[in-house]
Amino acid sequence: MTDSAEITTQDSTLEEWTHALSRPVGAPGGGAGAGVMLAIAAALTAMVAGYTETGADQQEDLDRISASAHELRRIALQLADEDASASAAFGEAFALERGAERDEAIRDASLGAARSSAVLGEHAIEAIDALSWLAEHGNRALIADVVVAFGALRAAVTGARTNASFDLAALRSSGSTLDEVREQHPQLWATVEELDRAIERIDATTTAVDDRAAPTDSHG
Repeated sequence: MTDSAEITTQDSTLEEWTHALSRPVGAPGGGAGAGVMLAIAAALTAMVAGYTETGADQQEDLDRISASAHELRRIALQLADEDASASAAFGEAFALERGAERDEAIRDASLGAARSSAVLGEHAIEAIDALSWLAEHGNRALIADVVVAFGALRAAVTGARTNASFDLAALRSSGSTLDEVREQHPQLWATVEELDRAIERIDATTTAVDDRAAPTDSHG
């Protein structure tokens, strides 16, 4: 089994990566997991787009969705690996002896981790429109795959939102109040709020198509 320090989404098997995720080491951790979930959502988006045939008036939209989904899958895995590095720095900061050096390390690591989660979240938000388009115009036989993709995307958004929020709150360990954190980092704070709204959008879309994706007697 590959050493945990060498585990990446690029160079490790799925077995090795998930084994590393299961260990109590924090890198990879939940943020990296959110990145992998985003990659899964992107891959399923590309798959559904590839199965979809449309008229000439919508072909440009379909081509754009397919190309962006393939690129997002690559970016998401890269972000997963970057988050694992940020998580390691976060743990190392809290392991230091109490004092000014520790406070500064926690502040830097918390901001680094929050920014990593925010970037992941912003990419996930951008993916919502593509999946929503496929829910309406994509191959109807693959609507269940669209919903699965939305589930993975929701996990990515929720992970990014929760991790960014937690990391911002961790700044209190270096002496800041939550109000000060909000004032000092308004863009990161706004991203957390935007991710909350993104979760609502995903839930609304999946609810709207659930009768097509899972037409069982539970619907009436």
